Amino acid sequence: MTANTTNHWRYIAFAWLAIGLFDATQVVVSMKAMGMHHAWWTLFFVTLANWLVWAAATPLALALLRRFPLPARRATPWLAHGAACLAISAVWAVWGALLEHGLNPFAYPKGPDPFAALWQAKQINNLVGSIILYSAMATFGIALDTHRRLSQQRELLARAQLSALRLQFEPHFIFNALNAITGLIREKRDDEAVAAVAALGDLLRRVTDRSERQFVTLDSELDFILKYLEIQQLRFAERLRCRIDIPPALLQAQVPDFILQPLVENAIKHGIAKRAKGGELHISAARDGELLIFRIFNQGPALAAGAVDGVGLANTRQRLQALYGEAHALTLRNAQQGVLATVTLPYLEHACCAP
Repeated sequence: MTANTTNHWRYIAFAWLAIGLFDATQVVVSMKAMGMHHAWWTLFFVTLANWLVWAAATPLALALLRRFPLPARRATPWLAHGAACLAISAVWAVWGALLEHGLNPFAYPKGPDPFAALWQAKQINNLVGSIILYSAMATFGIALDTHRRLSQQRELLARAQLSALRLQFEPHFIFNALNAITGLIREKRDDEAVAAVAALGDLLRRVTDRSERQFVTLDSELDFILKYLEIQQLRFAERLRCRIDIPPALLQAQVPDFILQPLVENAIKHGIAKRAKGGELHISAARDGELLIFRIFNQGPALAAGAVDGVGLANTRQRLQALYGEAHALTLRNAQQGVLATVTLPYLEHACCAP
């Protein structure tokens, strides 16, 4: 049983307890207000315990709803749920009659009515209420199932977008890195070539990682970006000047795996690489209350009017939408002497799943 499922059952138990307490309280208070004289604590307990039938029946009703989903065009699901409703109503009547017959909560001097009479009266009186309660349970079950399916779809979409980002990892970057490493070997700069090969290996190991994790620490994501920039530095040399400002206090924050690389790649490819003299790439992170804000600035050409996202940025947007819904922002705009990409995410210290 997953943590989410456990929480659902906990919420259901709390809901029925709240209904029972409310019903028991209002029965006792209203009857006292009318000047009646009953065994008040016994009446309170009997009224509260009466709801145990519906609390116990809820898991069975929800399981039946998964077996026979509603609404349905065929008659079979409706008949199955109708029979379940009648069965629960019958058990509810029997249980209520047993409690009243055994405990005499109304404190009748001659004792409670016979069990058969109590059961018959409750069976008739509870029928409409049973239909309403079962309909409410079915509505709750449909809403719960819809939420579960949407969460699964969002998670699958997030995984698909992560896979797409990994597959989209620029092939030209790898070719350029290999060419740069070849150049180092020809120049007899063996130590640098070995370091570059190791960095490239680490990058490819991370990109081809088949784990289904969606979140990593910012420290891990930063380590990946540093290796990526180390390889890019082989190609651009002094044309690529990097500056990273990320406070150590933020390094344990949870961020989507592979979230910064497409933005950094976009800044280099469409910014730094377009200038003969290159420029500065500035990556920063800051916390603003419950928000984590990343800024990636490059001293490249201004964005053209009506510019549209490339594949990497489009995938990143869709993935953030799948992971956070509306609780995020990704903007790309012209800034003084360059272009600024800003990503705003909820600040998390523990990994979360799709909403």
